[in-house]
Amino acid sequence: MKKGVSFLVAVTLMELASFLASAFDPSPLQDICVGINDPKNAVFVNGKFCKDPSLTVAEDFFYQGLKNPGDTQNLVGSNVTFVTVEQFPGLNTLGISMVRIEFAPYGVNPPHIHPRAAEILTVLEGTLLAGFVTSNPEHRFFSKVLNKADVFAFPQGLMHFQYNIGHTNAVAIAALSSQSPGVITIANTTFGSNPPINPDILAKAFQLDKKVVQYLQASFQ
Repeated sequence: MKKGVSFLVAVTLMELASFLASAFDPSPLQDICVGINDPKNAVFVNGKFCKDPSLTVAEDFFYQGLKNPGDTQNLVGSNVTFVTVEQFPGLNTLGISMVRIEFAPYGVNPPHIHPRAAEILTVLEGTLLAGFVTSNPEHRFFSKVLNKADVFAFPQGLMHFQYNIGHTNAVAIAALSSQSPGVITIANTTFGSNPPINPDILAKAFQLDKKVVQYLQASFQ
């Protein structure tokens, strides 16, 4: 009798564990996805529609968009070339993507967040300072100087950056754990939102003079 009860308890626990393991919401693959009852008015699903497998060819899993260097002649001195499901449909449902990052001397990939992905970066050429900051309330800052072939990881959703501290150009490749990782550049999002955030709010939040905030907003519009 006891063995029978123990067996039933074990089966019940296994079924409960299986239910808990499968009872989760799918990770979002875009910033917003409002539910709708009428599918005729739907514009996309959480991801891409799938190509008929019988029509799939090798070229669907092949991409050449990283072979050309990016233009770093801009205010931050860097260029990021994305390879997400938008550029490379073969990544659909695979949960991966990557980027190539070019840096002019002293160029920076400004502080930003990937809301849907962790990141692992390796330096191909040059020397970078890479770092990230943890969430409230600790705000711990982790950073490391990276040379050629060094690797650094950035946890999902944490603000991070890369800065070329060398006198020459630098190149890095990063892999991300989502086909659509998203990117929120802190300065652009804060001061370049559309419509603009009330400058009184930003002045209070950043402890800045309102005129400084307005100047920054004008710079990022």
